[in-house]
Amino acid sequence: MTVPMILLPVFVLVAQIFVLSLWMGYERNRAIAAREVRIKDIALTKETWPGRAKQISNAYHNQFELPVLFFVLVAFALITKKADLIFVVLSWVFVILRVVHMLIHTTSNRVPQRFFAYVAGLLTLVIMWAYFAFQILTGL
Repeated sequence: MTVPMILLPVFVLVAQIFVLSLWMGYERNRAIAAREVRIKDIALTKETWPGRAKQISNAYHNQFELPVLFFVLVAFALITKKADLIFVVLSWVFVILRVVHMLIHTTSNRVPQRFFAYVAGLLTLVIMWAYFAFQILTGL
């Protein structure tokens, strides 16, 4: 696999994080401008943000949980040259599930659907780590 093929899923996930960051900033600034919240009310906690701003913020903060393990794994796979076709396909599955999770989180926010997308992504990442570990430990 080429480096661009390996890193393209990473770029998509990073783009999603940047979009969520900008969206979160927009929602927070809109809430302040609309006087839905005062700056002194949010200075020490995020709990007082209006629902929509909190929803986008929560989706943004979720990007620093499972995806961190994905980013580390991709870096390790690149360094060790263990990123093959199976690894790249699993990377795309993981990234697509993260996009689905984010879309559910920022729209309907149906918890059972969101949970399913999360667990599917988690299992995909577990398989990726197990596959990588197997390759490293067996020398394949």
